[in-house]
Amino acid sequence: MVPMMRRTFGVRLIQHQIPKKQIQFGLIKTRPFSIYSFGKFAGRVVKAPAAVGGGLAAAGSYVAYKVEQASSYTKDQVDRAKDLAGGLYDNISGFFGKFGGNGSEGVPPDGNGSNATALGGTAAAVGFKSDDDEEEETLYLDEDEDEEEEEEDSETMDDEMLNLTRQMIEIRSILQSIDPNDNTLKLPSIVVIGSQSSGKSSVLEAVVGREFLPKGSNMVTRRPIELTLVNSPDLAAEVAEFPALRMNNLTDFEQVQKILYDLNLAVPITEAISNDPIQLTIRSPRVPDLSLVDLPGYIQVEAADQPTELKRKIRQLCDKYLEEPNIILAISAADVDLANSTALRASRQMDPKGERTIGVVTKLDLVDGAEARGILTNRKYPLKMGYVGVVTKVPQTSIFKKKTGYQAFIAQQNFESSFLKDNKDEFAGTSVGTRTLKKRLMRVLERSMALSLKPTYDRVQQELEEASYKFKVEFNDRSLTPETYIASSIDTLKGAVKEFSERFGRNEIKSVLKNELDQKVLDLLASKYWNKPHDQSREIDLDLRDIVNASPTDVYWHRKLDLTTNSLTKLGVGRLSTTLLTNALLTEIDNMIDNTTLRTHPMIKQVVRDAAEEVLNSRYYSTADQVENCIKPFKFEIELENSEWKQSRDHIIRLLNEELRSCDQYLQLLKKNIGSRKLTQIMTYLENKDNSIGETIERENIGFSPGILSRGRDALFLKDRASLLQFRISCLKSSQCKIKENKYKCPEIFLAAVADKLTQTAVLFLNVELLSDFYYNFPRALDAKLSNGLTQEQIEAFAKEDPKVKRHIELQQRKELLELATSKIEDVMTLQKHRTKH
Repeated sequence: MVPMMRRTFGVRLIQHQIPKKQIQFGLIKTRPFSIYSFGKFAGRVVKAPAAVGGGLAAAGSYVAYKVEQASSYTKDQVDRAKDLAGGLYDNISGFFGKFGGNGSEGVPPDGNGSNATALGGTAAAVGFKSDDDEEEETLYLDEDEDEEEEEEDSETMDDEMLNLTRQMIEIRSILQSIDPNDNTLKLPSIVVIGSQSSGKSSVLEAVVGREFLPKGSNMVTRRPIELTLVNSPDLAAEVAEFPALRMNNLTDFEQVQKILYDLNLAVPITEAISNDPIQLTIRSPRVPDLSLVDLPGYIQVEAADQPTELKRKIRQLCDKYLEEPNIILAISAADVDLANSTALRASRQMDPKGERTIGVVTKLDLVDGAEARGILTNRKYPLKMGYVGVVTKVPQTSIFKKKTGYQAFIAQQNFESSFLKDNKDEFAGTSVGTRTLKKRLMRVLERSMALSLKPTYDRVQQELEEASYKFKVEFNDRSLTPETYIASSIDTLKGAVKEFSERFGRNEIKSVLKNELDQKVLDLLASKYWNKPHDQSREIDLDLRDIVNASPTDVYWHRKLDLTTNSLTKLGVGRLSTTLLTNALLTEIDNMIDNTTLRTHPMIKQVVRDAAEEVLNSRYYSTADQVENCIKPFKFEIELENSEWKQSRDHIIRLLNEELRSCDQYLQLLKKNIGSRKLTQIMTYLENKDNSIGETIERENIGFSPGILSRGRDALFLKDRASLLQFRISCLKSSQCKIKENKYKCPEIFLAAVADKLTQTAVLFLNVELLSDFYYNFPRALDAKLSNGLTQEQIEAFAKEDPKVKRHIELQQRKELLELATSKIEDVMTLQKHRTKH
């Protein structure tokens, strides 16, 4: 026996003895004494004469009036009401004292507590109810219901059975995680079916004790909801979890309802129904351990905005879940003939003998008691597991405020309890009430799971042997996890970066930057010296030939070289060189990834590249500014040594020879594609198109296509450029260009020397400020992003991008889950044997 007591308004009330078995599943098995129920209790103890009762009623009405006044009047009026109530209480106490009872026993003889208790008892005697009592409704159980509870408790599972059920539900979850689509590896669940107006949602919410299912004018449930209830006595309130969404510890059930609503409405209206289930776990001290599946409600006629095949899709989905070994919970409304019950009709198709079906009849309060009894006595449409009648309506005591949450559950339970008590005779010998339904569901689920346990164990053993064999043959029992795979791959990449750092240093930076600046020099020479202005005659290019004989004091060539040099030094070498090195490093990182196992992982490749970019970008602007500051003196004056001049002369001659070879190769390619004779004819035409020679050629060929003319112009340009390059190479090799004082006559050598100075200066800072910093910080940034910046789900997703690795990990996980399921099933079977022996 567990002693229970309740305090109301600071007053200690009578201690009530409750059988320990009544405290189950978090339902309130206590029968708390409210101060307003004192009169009701006194009326049960003593059958007072009608006259006395009338007098008490009159007195109570007056006191109630006074109490109501006390809520709005001044403190003096409240005190007068208390004094009046105290005197009235003395009279009533004296009256009841004649019957041998002392109404004030156990209550302090003086103080506010005595008056408050007396006032509450008198008000309760006449049925007065305060606003606070209506807001904080309490779950009541009458003596008759207590007796029914004790009878039910004799059939209820003990703690050991509850433990077995919880473990089997855990095993079912493990088997489902192995392969949700494998019907051979599963333990039974209770599948809830019913039409849209049968009260299916209300039954589930009455079992849970909270309103959580989505509601709407149209069909809202479009996906199966796999609901797992876990009894957790240590919790203070209900907690919801969405395992697939990684959403845990949700205590706001309005949010849970919204999430379910959004997940259901995410199914396109054109599809209407999805087979993808929503997994929801609710832990609470007030729920039994159950595994339920809520399916979309059956419909009779499709609405105008619903697809015509909706009925067929709902039936197909329901039939999939109604297969053995699942238990069917068929919800039918009492005010609808069972012959028209879509739930019973569907259950008979999948369970013809009615061995796996429990019938639940809702809305008992809407039909006559005799008719309801006829349904529940299991004669018209018999089911082996019988019927349970429930009343899930939440009574509305106010048109302005709707009960929600746990208060709605209490109101529903009290209304159902009151209705069943008032109709006790009609429902004698039948199973009624949501508490009875919960216990029956637990017993049925435990028995069904127990019967399925041995066959399931045999199938799990077979699957485990097959998985173990495949794992040994394919992967030699080598363990691999997403974490170890990613770590190994990253270590390989770090090793490649270290090797790269040993072979890519200052000389390699210089080569990259020098090639780019050489190209800039050639572009400047072409634009400033070599190219002909389009609006001038062909003879203008002879000016460059005149440079050989130009006077040392010729201002034109001096200014021309100065302007060209300024264009080179003010090119933005700082940002140009930093960008070149950054791009070179990123390209090399991509190449290194392609030579490791990470090449098949686009997501990991992007993470690695992001880490490299993050390190390089952090130093980009500071490095570019440092380089730009260091080359600033070259923007004003450039001094060259004789050795530098000689080195630049040799370099530019090689560069122009390469340019000459490129021109000859491209010209030969044009001759090969068009034909040497044809190309020569086109070039002759373009050179003489304004004279009679050109007119004759055009007339003989009846014109040329634009494409042919364009290639002819390219060939003519290459021919002229090759001729010019040959001329400049011969000039650079001449004695005139051996000394630096003739730089205005040999601009190619001077510009090459300037480019070399810019390169050497920039390389110093690029090596220190950017390259060394990258080699040091990149491995650390990589660790930060992959070790701390990724979730477990992301790491697993990255690893499974490689098909072979995915196969390895999934086969290993399947084997481990099968081993875990085998171990847990063996434990449960051992407990079952232990129970059988005792």
